Amino acid sequence: MQWMIMPFRRYADFQGRSRRMEFWMFQLLNLIVGLVLAGPVAFSLVSAGLTDPSMIESAPLSGIGTFGMFGIGLYALYALAAFIPSIAVTVRRLHDRDLSGWWYLGAIVAGLIPIVGLLASVALFVVLLLPGTRGPNRFGPDPKDPFESEVFA
Repeated sequence: MQWMIMPFRRYADFQGRSRRMEFWMFQLLNLIVGLVLAGPVAFSLVSAGLTDPSMIESAPLSGIGTFGMFGIGLYALYALAAFIPSIAVTVRRLHDRDLSGWWYLGAIVAGLIPIVGLLASVALFVVLLLPGTRGPNRFGPDPKDPFESEVFA
């Protein structure tokens, strides 16, 4: 659980490095919160009898009701609160790979170009999956072993 909330404790800290565990546990938390907060919306749609996709396409918010709007509002608040920590943990994860955080902005901009965006997204995903550089790098000490020193180097 501590890995999931660590990005909130390091809210706007773009310095240093983050392990894969911190990054992916935060992504898992975002997924869980999204699924839990989608529950009231789904319940409202089912209780209103709006299970036919064509009915939802014509007026998407017409049958959601108060309970569903409450779920949408809660998710909007969570998304707003998690926006900066999400960017910060991604930048720190790139730092762990000894890459600048500007690569994240480059991937976002590349995402605006149709085929290049797909390739950039896959490349960013692979980079985020790879282990960090061993030992200290230009962004700080190794988060897996911050006390490692190069005594015998």
